[in-house]
Amino acid sequence: MTEDTPVSTPASPVAPAPVSAKRIRVGIDVGGTFTDFVAVVDDPVAAPATSTAALAAGPDVPASQRIQVKEPSTPDDPSLAVIRGLTRLLEQLDARPADIVSIVHGTTIGLNAVIQRKGARVGLVVSSGHRDILELGRRLPKEYDLRQPRLHPLVPRNNVFEIEARQDAAGRITAEPTDEELVRVAQAIRARDLSAVAIVVLGSYRAPEFEARIAERLAELLPDTPISTSAGVWPEIREYNRASATALNMYITPLMRGYLDELQRRLARLGTTAPLYITANNGGAIGVSTARSRPVDTVLSGPASGVAASLHLAEDNGIAQMVSFDMGGTSSDIAVGVGGAAEVTTRSEVGGVPLILPVIAVSAIGAGGGSIAGVDASGGLHVGPESAGAVPGPAAYGLGNREPTITDAYLASGILAADKPLGGRQTLDPELSRAALERLAPALGHTGPRAAEAAAADVVAVASADMAAGLQKVLARGGYEAAEFTLVPYGGAGPTHAALLAEEVGIGTVIVPLTAGTYCALGAVESELRRDYLRGIAAPLTEESVRRADDLLAELDAEGLHWVASESSSAAERARVLLRLEMRYAGQAFSLELPVTASDLPLDVAALTEEFHRLHEQEFGHRDLHAPIHIIAAKATATGGAPERSHPEPARAAAPAVRPTRRIVLGGVAHEASVLTAADLGAGLHVTGPAVFDLPNTTVLVPPGWRAGLGLGSTLRLDREER
Repeated sequence: MTEDTPVSTPASPVAPAPVSAKRIRVGIDVGGTFTDFVAVVDDPVAAPATSTAALAAGPDVPASQRIQVKEPSTPDDPSLAVIRGLTRLLEQLDARPADIVSIVHGTTIGLNAVIQRKGARVGLVVSSGHRDILELGRRLPKEYDLRQPRLHPLVPRNNVFEIEARQDAAGRITAEPTDEELVRVAQAIRARDLSAVAIVVLGSYRAPEFEARIAERLAELLPDTPISTSAGVWPEIREYNRASATALNMYITPLMRGYLDELQRRLARLGTTAPLYITANNGGAIGVSTARSRPVDTVLSGPASGVAASLHLAEDNGIAQMVSFDMGGTSSDIAVGVGGAAEVTTRSEVGGVPLILPVIAVSAIGAGGGSIAGVDASGGLHVGPESAGAVPGPAAYGLGNREPTITDAYLASGILAADKPLGGRQTLDPELSRAALERLAPALGHTGPRAAEAAAADVVAVASADMAAGLQKVLARGGYEAAEFTLVPYGGAGPTHAALLAEEVGIGTVIVPLTAGTYCALGAVESELRRDYLRGIAAPLTEESVRRADDLLAELDAEGLHWVASESSSAAERARVLLRLEMRYAGQAFSLELPVTASDLPLDVAALTEEFHRLHEQEFGHRDLHAPIHIIAAKATATGGAPERSHPEPARAAAPAVRPTRRIVLGGVAHEASVLTAADLGAGLHVTGPAVFDLPNTTVLVPPGWRAGLGLGSTLRLDREER
């Protein structure tokens, strides 16, 4: 397979750097509305200001351990916003580009390309008789809607090429292509001007070498074309899933390589030689060279970083069950964390395309701050899914949008301060918000001087109800009760809406990170190297299959340790490989994963059998001693290089004798709410709602019936009062 030479070789998210006045690690999250930056600063010259007030105050505080910046996104060229934000960070820190020691970057480039169907023209090479492998996809967006439009595959049928290549269930080659056949396929790919190639051979999950040889020959014939094999991407049984994942990988490969190369060139022009990492779907990070060859590992990386940071926060606060709530300008996402681990799925979708790689399970549950409110044909109010995005943005931006959004509803309700720039940069015009809501109000039955406020209350209420319905559905799917969970909100709008959502579903505690407005970027900068591996087995549990599992697990252990060392020599000392065996009873559709350690090898068949029965009974309430057991796959997760997290101590600031107030409207009822700022975030803080915290990159709403106080690990804790 062809591998372009990377622009630079990464070292580690936490690799040591040359001695400098400052050592700065930067996390970046590119969103639809804002690009967020968090810098963790290690300044040996000046003692860092570690107060909570300094942390929340953001970039105006010198020598702070964490600095946060928000820059308006530039959708046409996301790297522009990245460079602008880094430049602002360096100016705020009075630092040099050479002081940056690592950059961890989350991106939605691949995701947007798939959703908008703007990826590469891919050629798919398949076993003879399987040309329709993607056309016959089994998944539909709406399973029971017979009128839904047909979902087009990433590779159209006329770009699928059949070859005489096939392996049986044991991985033995039963058909092999001639060189003339491969030459003919290469000529057809070149004639159709295809820019990437995916290869899927039936049975390749058992023995990937056959696909690799075909790829090597095609690479000789197509030297400038990136090529990937299904067994190289994820060698799981079921060819449709492998084909979808491999096509998805190649669909975004040229675009991602181009973006990463251009970003590295711009970083070099800025003057930084810091290694670049990309956040991954599994909540970790991978080096840029890995991301260029496997961009499918990054397609859902942005939300995963925030979930990873939320798990750290839950651990610091002793929270066993948490729901992360990421509400940005365009969308809202939730994830469930229990016992310090997020729910992981291998059955997700990206733009209607199934993705079988391990992904932190993030569910879209509603709208973002830019979601547009309107009335449908039946006269009912709806909020989203259309969004005003970064441009033109909410009506209050004054950039041409005249339709009201959730942000406009916050502003008209008084929840957002009219004189506070959104994200620290974007000024808001309350009169434009009011005008947009007044145009909507008559359709909702509101007239008079308070019509805009009444319409705003309706928009907020409908958004809360929609989000609550989505959250309850996710919790019900796992058999959870909402009252047992703590809500961790972040994103620019998450803390603003968090208590309203918690009230709607029955959650009694909300923990707001003081860096909520840039929390995914914080998750990025705190991430560790992480990569998942799989080797297919798909055989009955016998002495022979267990010996094969021994060999594959040992191979994965060595490969994982080697990968961490290749990404970072310093991280190699802390590298770990978590091994598992995927197993199930014969005929079952879903599997269980049994943890294994390298010291357990070689595995004992009887002990393995008993452990599977025990785990099955624990998960499903029964065991079947007479059913055959199958080993499906050997799996591994390699990790390394997790940075230490800082926990600034609260400032000892005295609360003002008389706090200012502002009028807010919640549920159609007006209140005089106390207004607090970062200067109020001192030890002993205790506030009863209604109140609002105007923090630099977010606003925290404390409704009536809730109280707020300073929490652990640089957080604000909101608790619902007993009723």
